[in-house]
This record gives sequence, structure tokens and C-alpha cells, in this order.
Amino acid sequence: MEMAQHSLGKSLRLSRLINPVSGRTFVVPLDHSVADGPVAPVAAFRKIALAISGNGADALLVHKGRMRFLPREVFRDTALVIHLNGITRHAPDANAKVRLAEVEEALELGADAVSIHINMGSDTEAGQLTDLARAAEGCARWGLPLLAMVYPRGPRVTDPTDPGLVAHAANLAADLGADIAKVPYTGSVDTMADVVASCPIGIITAGGAPLGDDERLAKVVGDVVASGALGVAMGRNVFESAQPARTVRRISDAVHLAGGPDLPASGLSAPLLTAPARL
Repeated sequence: MEMAQHSLGKSLRLSRLINPVSGRTFVVPLDHSVADGPVAPVAAFRKIALAISGNGADALLVHKGRMRFLPREVFRDTALVIHLNGITRHAPDANAKVRLAEVEEALELGADAVSIHINMGSDTEAGQLTDLARAAEGCARWGLPLLAMVYPRGPRVTDPTDPGLVAHAANLAADLGADIAKVPYTGSVDTMADVVASCPIGIITAGGAPLGDDERLAKVVGDVVASGALGVAMGRNVFESAQPARTVRRISDAVHLAGGPDLPASGLSAPLLTAPARL
């Protein structure tokens, strides 16, 4: 698989987002409060953020305003991803996503990357795709990596984990300029490996509903890594855990230690981080 070429700024930021030893990434989204309401009380939210940064997660994903309430030490060794769009679950169409932040705002906040959510198959897909394309343009201009969360989700989607739909979602992200695609896990190593092989950019899988058991969680993460995916994004499995620090460490180990550090990852693997030398 050919590696995408990136600007110096984008490559340097990717080096914070992707572990240089394993060539993989573990992202923890805490953006759910816009859609669903409070993730945790203020003090507990801060503790969760510190548990994330102190136990091997590679990136923390939040909305722009949440940055004001997080300890700055969280981002000493953990990349910051600012989410650009959203909507509440109380809206007439909860699958619609509206733009809430700009790439330039994320830069001012010190972001290492930005993310945007697209529901492929929703009634407002056209506007969401326009926002994705505009975000990709801004990221290319300013050297910010772009994570596109593309989910098959809408009135005509009956199985959001269908491998054909998941592959379409991943390639949609690539075609419109994203650097990493976040998509649903198909449910099996073989079908997920087919999705990974179909896409020219790195893929991470969405965590979904809490699994409630660290052993089961580690097994699912191990299967994702075995498919050749770049890593995972796990939010609710972390902030709804009774012991977030332990859960973060368990997921991190499953992402980064599976197969040993010499196991190559697909898409944005460690060699990409040396891309500036070839520019």
C-alpha cells in the first residue's frame, strides 16, 4: 500500500497522534456531551481526562469549549483532537450534523488534529459531505490531520456493520481528503481486513456501546488490530467504566502490544512519520 505524502506540519502532528513504536493509535472521544448530555460531573470529567493521558491513550477528542475545563497536563503526552460538528439527540433529525467549529479555531487551541462526523445515508448527507470537503481543504492548507468519522446511518441503512457499507464509508473519507477514517467494526477479523485492504488511508474502528468486561473489550480490540486496522476509538467504554484508568491501560496494551512492535500496521504506519525527509 502506498503511503500518502503530507506536509511537514501535518506529519509532525501525526507523530503525536500515532504511536511511533507500534504504528497504531488509541483515541478516546469525550465529545458525547453535545449529543447526549453530561459525560460525568465536572470533577469526575477532569479525573477521567487525567486517567486517559496517564495510561497510554494516544489522543483525546473533545469539542472546542471543553478545552477550557481540562488540566493542561493532559496534553503533555496526549494529542488533542477538536471535533468540528454535532447535534443533540433531541433535534428533529439526530442524524443531521451541523458545523460548530472551524479548522482555524482548532489551531488556535493547539489541536494536533480535527475530526468531523458524517452519517452516510442520512437525509442531510449532502450538507455533511460539503462540510467534510471544506474541512479537508482547511486541514490541507494549515497542516492539520483530519479524522473523518463516517458511519452508515440513516433511514435506508438496515445494517451499519455491513462490510460493503463500511468499506464505502472508509473510502468516502479517503476520497474527500481525510487522513484517517473512523468507521464501525464489521464484527469479524476477515471482513474487517477486507475493509482495510480496500482503503488507502488508515482506519480506526468505533467503540460503540460499552462491553462491560475488560477481557471481552481486550479481545475485540485485539481482533481489530489483527485485521490490520490502525487502531480504535473508545469513548463510552472508558468514561462509563467503573475504573477508567485500568480500562484505558487495558485497551492501550491491546492496541500497542498485540503482535509486538515489529508488526506493521496498515495505512498511516510508522514509516509515514519520516515523510518530511522525502518531501
